[in-house]
Amino acid sequence: MRPEYRKVGSCYKIKCSQTDGNGSPAKRTVLHDLYEKEGQSPWYDNLCRPVTDLLPLIASGVRGVTSNPAIFQKAISSSNAYNDQFRELVQAGKDIESAYWELVVKDIQDACKLFEPIYDQTDGGDGYVSVEVSPRLADDTEGTIEAAKWLHKVVDRPNVYIKIPATEACVPSIKEVIANGISVNVTLIFSLARYEAVIDAYLDGLEASGLNDLSRVTSVASFFVSRVDTLIDKALEKIGTPEALNLRGKAAVAQAALAYQLYQRKFSGPRWEALVKKGAKKQRLLWASTSVKNPAYSDTLYVAPLIGPDTVSTMPDQALQAFIDHGTVSRTIDSNASEAEGIYNALQKLGIDWSFVGSQLELEGVDSFKKSFDSLLDSLQEKANSLKLVSH
Repeated sequence: MRPEYRKVGSCYKIKCSQTDGNGSPAKRTVLHDLYEKEGQSPWYDNLCRPVTDLLPLIASGVRGVTSNPAIFQKAISSSNAYNDQFRELVQAGKDIESAYWELVVKDIQDACKLFEPIYDQTDGGDGYVSVEVSPRLADDTEGTIEAAKWLHKVVDRPNVYIKIPATEACVPSIKEVIANGISVNVTLIFSLARYEAVIDAYLDGLEASGLNDLSRVTSVASFFVSRVDTLIDKALEKIGTPEALNLRGKAAVAQAALAYQLYQRKFSGPRWEALVKKGAKKQRLLWASTSVKNPAYSDTLYVAPLIGPDTVSTMPDQALQAFIDHGTVSRTIDSNASEAEGIYNALQKLGIDWSFVGSQLELEGVDSFKKSFDSLLDSLQEKANSLKLVSH
């Protein structure tokens, strides 16, 4: 089945080109196979109004949604769909940032409602919608904890994930928020060392929660992929040797494969088994940043080699469209673990400092989200002024 896409504002409208005998869209796609045969949940990395545009995607096999400040910046600044609510909020005396959060919370709540049947069918295993705390809090441990508690309370849906960045300052926040019984999507993970710290924060949080039933506290760890290649490819091109050039486009998938090995090790053994007895669920690895930045690479490069059980792949429009159109479903994440290790070590020998790569990409990621957030607040201020709602 080949879906057709049409760009509208910051979202793609999807409609399926084939129909079944009743004239309804044919709903079976490779996304269903991805979940049913290989245990990987395909999620959609985008959100905008009207959220009912998600319905055809859910029918095509999408099982959750991720959002971030950049996604909301595009959605709100490029659409008139938010104007009526925004006008009401400003007329009611809300400041610009409070109005922003009300716009976001409405979208998240509406999306949660659409995915609630999946959440219920899987007993809380899937069907989540993610919303991120303010990116201005990336270096503020306590501020992040308070923001996560507040967001969880105002969204008030069982299937919401509160997104917290995996910065050094926020790793302790993750533990504390999990300990409070709040489900978390940990975002902006770029290195194996930080990923291990994130898993430990999840386990520490579960143990500190004091809950006898841990089954409703879940988490995903968003491990970023394509940006790793973008940074390392530049370094390899500078090195310029045939060996270096041959490793372009291979770093991200290799590191992700090693992350999956780490996941398997950490979620086994006596410590984990003790938590399982209380109903704990594994913190699933989520592959994020799956869009291909280099046109020379396959458009499914960050989806196809990372398929494996108990994982999530969140895809923006182009990656999702490409995979539905010509993706192949088979377990690939651990099909060649020794090769992944070989690539990782070869890059290290060439002078690639994985720790620096992780730190640099984290800085860039946090900075990018802050800029999107600030830019959106500026554009909302302008919108308020143009509606002649704010007098100066």
